[in-house]
Amino acid sequence: MTVSPQHPYLTPEQYLEAEKHSPIKHEYIDGEVYAMAGASDAHVTIAINLTTLLRSCLRGSNCRLYASDMKLRIESRNRFYYPDLLVTCDDRDRSTNYYKRFPTIVIEILSTSTESFDRGDKFADYCELDSLQDYLLISQNRQRVDRFSRDSQNRWIFTRHEVGDVLTIDRINFSCAVADIYEDVEIDRIG
Repeated sequence: MTVSPQHPYLTPEQYLEAEKHSPIKHEYIDGEVYAMAGASDAHVTIAINLTTLLRSCLRGSNCRLYASDMKLRIESRNRFYYPDLLVTCDDRDRSTNYYKRFPTIVIEILSTSTESFDRGDKFADYCELDSLQDYLLISQNRQRVDRFSRDSQNRWIFTRHEVGDVLTIDRINFSCAVADIYEDVEIDRIG
């Protein structure tokens, strides 16, 4: 992610309008826009696998799945991010076409250049969203899913899922083998 020199500061409204016409995606942090980089073969394959698994699970429910082209707005932090996947079960999100504000689940597929940001400042920003119940970080370097789940006392509980494990998200009645997330991903080719 690199800062875009064309716009030194944008209001959220200016950002949203510019993003509708931009040939590349940008994330927005306190008035500055950051160009998004392209994705690796592993990243795209993992995203497709998760989209397929989650979409099948959510079909017929009140929850909606959005892939990497949907922005997530964090008003309290003045941010717009493009998570790799997000699930919202909140009817209020049906009223906005270009961003969502009330996710239940956010999923980021880690890359070397974004991992510390996804685990650090971005996670801190996502924690501001009262609706968020699960934050999943999917590794590209090994079959590993790190999950942060909000408990009834508003604490984040960490669970690591690896090869041979089953990932279960009761809130949306979802379950899959970690191996299914990595179907057709050649781990030793990543780099």
